[in-house]
Amino acid sequence: MQAVSNPTVSTAPRGFKLTRTLIFGVVFLLFGALMLARIPSDLAPDASTLLVFGDGLPDLPVGAPAFGLFTGVVFVVAGAFALVPTRIGNADLSLGRSREALLLFAGVLIIPVMLILAGAGRSVNVTQMLESTFRLATPITLGALAGLWCEKSGVVNIASEGMMLTGACFGFISSLFLGQIMPFQNALAWGVLVAVIGGGLMALLHGWLSITFMTDQIVSGTVINILAIGLTSFLRREVLLSSETARETLTSVSIPILSDIPVLGKVFFTGKPIYLLAFVLVIVTHVVIYYTRWGLRTRAVGENPHAADTLGINVVRTRYINVLIGGMIAGLAGAWFSIETVGLFEDQMTGGLGFIGLAAMIFGKWTPGGAMAGALLFGFARALDTRFQSYGVPIPSQFIQMLPYLVTMIVLAGLVGRAIAPKADGVPYKKE
Repeated sequence: MQAVSNPTVSTAPRGFKLTRTLIFGVVFLLFGALMLARIPSDLAPDASTLLVFGDGLPDLPVGAPAFGLFTGVVFVVAGAFALVPTRIGNADLSLGRSREALLLFAGVLIIPVMLILAGAGRSVNVTQMLESTFRLATPITLGALAGLWCEKSGVVNIASEGMMLTGACFGFISSLFLGQIMPFQNALAWGVLVAVIGGGLMALLHGWLSITFMTDQIVSGTVINILAIGLTSFLRREVLLSSETARETLTSVSIPILSDIPVLGKVFFTGKPIYLLAFVLVIVTHVVIYYTRWGLRTRAVGENPHAADTLGINVVRTRYINVLIGGMIAGLAGAWFSIETVGLFEDQMTGGLGFIGLAAMIFGKWTPGGAMAGALLFGFARALDTRFQSYGVPIPSQFIQMLPYLVTMIVLAGLVGRAIAPKADGVPYKKE
C-alpha cells in the first residue's frame, strides 16, 4: 500500500490584492495631501464661512482654512490607515472595524468641507441647502422605490425612466386640457392622478412582456424606455406645440404645528405635495415590505418563487401587483417634473434620473431607508452644482453638472460594498 504524504502548507507570501479599502485609502490620501498643500496658499488665513440656519437660530462662523486643514489631516490619516496591512505574518492586527469607521468619518466630512471651502468669505444658508438636497432627491427617491417594489418580487425594472417620462407627459397634457373646464389647481391634482395611471400602464406592459411572455427583463425595460421617448415626443409635437402651455405648478402646503419646528419644519413638513408624499411613501414601503403579510409574500416570491408557489402564493399575481405599484410610483415621480416643478413638458425632461434612482436602490441595498439615503447623496451632488455656480467657483460648469453622474459611477464601482439583490431578481417564473 502506497503511503500518502501529508500536503505541506505553503508559507509563501500572498500576492497583492487590490481591494476597495485600498482604493479609497489612496484616494483620501491624495486628496488630503492636495488640500494640505493648496489651502494655505489659496485661502486667506482669516477667511471664514458663515453658516446661516434661520428661524431665530444663531449663525455659526467657521474658519474655512482651519476646517479645511483639519479635514485634510483626517483624509491623510484615514488614507494611510487604510493602507496598513491587516495581518503581519500570522498576527491579526484587527484593524477592520477601526479602519472602516475612520474611512466613514472621512467620507462624512466631504459634504461640509465642500460647502465651507466653496463658501469661504460668504454665508451659506444651511436650511436652504438641506431643502434643495431633499427637493432634488425627490424624483430619485421615488425612482428608487419604483425599482424596489418590482425587484423585491423578482422583476428587474430598468424601465422606470420610461415610466417617469410617460407620467410626466400624460399628467401635464391632461392637466392642460382639464384646466379649461375647472380651476387650474384642481386640474393639476387630476393631472397627478393621470400621471400615476400612465406610469402604471407602462408597468403593466413591462409585466405583460417579462412575466407573462417571460421576455428578458432588461430587453423589456429597454424597449419601454425607447417607446416612452418616441411616444412622449410625438404627443408633445402634435398636442403641446399647437396649444397654449402653462407655467403654473402645484402650490406648497405646510403641516400645522410641525412646520413651525426650526430648520426641520421647513425641510420635512413644508413643501409641495409630491415632495412631502415621497417621505410618506418611504415609510409606507418599509412598513409594508417588512411588517405585513403582503411584504412577506413579496420577499418570498423574490427570493424563491417555486417555494412560495408550494405554499399557495400566486407568484404571477404577486409580481404583477408589485410591478404595477412600482410603475405608479414612477408615474408620480414624472408628475414631479412637469406638474410640481417646471409647469411644462419637454422631451426627455427626466434626464436619466430614473436610472440614478436604480443606482440609489443598489446603494441602499434594496431597502427603502437605504434607497432614500442614496437618493440624498445624489440630491446633494445636484444641489452642490447650483451652489457652486452661484458662488462662482472657478470650475467649468460642464464639470460641475457632471457631479450627479460621477457620483453614480463611483457608487456603482464599489462604494456600497457587497450589495446582494433578491435571489430570483430577473429570473422568469414558469409554473411546473
